[in-house]
Amino acid sequence: MTGNVGPTRRASLHIRLAILAAIAVLSGILFMTIGVRGSWEFVMTFRGAKLATMILVGTAIGTSTVIFQTLAQNRILTPSIMGFDSLYILIQSLLVFSIGVTAVASLSTPMRFSLEAVALTLFSVFLYRMLFSGGTRGLHLLILIGIVFGILFRSLSGFLKWLIDPTAFTVVQDRIFASFNRPDPDILMISAGVTALVFLLGWRTLPMLDVLALGREHATSLGLNHRRAVTTGLMAVSILVAVSTALVGPMLFLGLLAAHLAYLVIPSHRHALLLPAAALTATICLIIGQTVLEHVLSYETALGVVVEFVGGLFFLSLLLRGRLQ
Repeated sequence: MTGNVGPTRRASLHIRLAILAAIAVLSGILFMTIGVRGSWEFVMTFRGAKLATMILVGTAIGTSTVIFQTLAQNRILTPSIMGFDSLYILIQSLLVFSIGVTAVASLSTPMRFSLEAVALTLFSVFLYRMLFSGGTRGLHLLILIGIVFGILFRSLSGFLKWLIDPTAFTVVQDRIFASFNRPDPDILMISAGVTALVFLLGWRTLPMLDVLALGREHATSLGLNHRRAVTTGLMAVSILVAVSTALVGPMLFLGLLAAHLAYLVIPSHRHALLLPAAALTATICLIIGQTVLEHVLSYETALGVVVEFVGGLFFLSLLLRGRLQ
């Protein structure tokens, strides 16, 4: 009987993962078919782009959060702590302040997406190179300097908002909340290609994440180059978060919500199970949230506002219950 515990537990975890996948598929079908009127071809194309965007963003944010928490050895941290969301808002404010609303509106979507994604990725590259030159202090400095950068970017954004006219301020305000209402097919294809490439290159390193989860000393004693492994993981995180943020905007608490739901459903340290679970839970949250907003409540509110509200409440509940470590 004892010898069957391991296989039985593994089978149970795979069944749970399959149930998550089934829920995600059913949620997608519901989103695509509920309340359909008129041309099915138009509806499938329009809603299909939204659905693909939610799957892409959910996968990128869910997996990047779990990876980052593994590297940081702390489940309270998310990539947002590095100042990504604040930097995105600062980029929007700088664009409107420097070239004006009309010029920003005239920028092609691929150009604006490329600018934002490259700026976010370069920021993370600069931060990592600066921090990990200090050796073992890198991860702790990453947390502290990330907080400082976040405060700095938010302060600069707030200052710029005071300087621009009310019309321009409205444009900036519209861009700082994640929205899936205007997906661009070309940008979606680029984002999907970049994300797929990161997963393709990183899939073979999943055992490395399992070792990193044991801690620095144990990973080093097992022969893992800890500094190189952490740097590689953080680079993958930065690319995934940069692409998803530039695609739809910042989603502050989605990663935290998805990661902890994944830990709850899949109580395992194996990232081959945790990463798909986090991607599926994030995708399910986005699809169900967008379905309720669009087809039940008939609201045009940006989904990011709702996710931040629900995720903030979830974060507080975890904090009060002492579940964050």
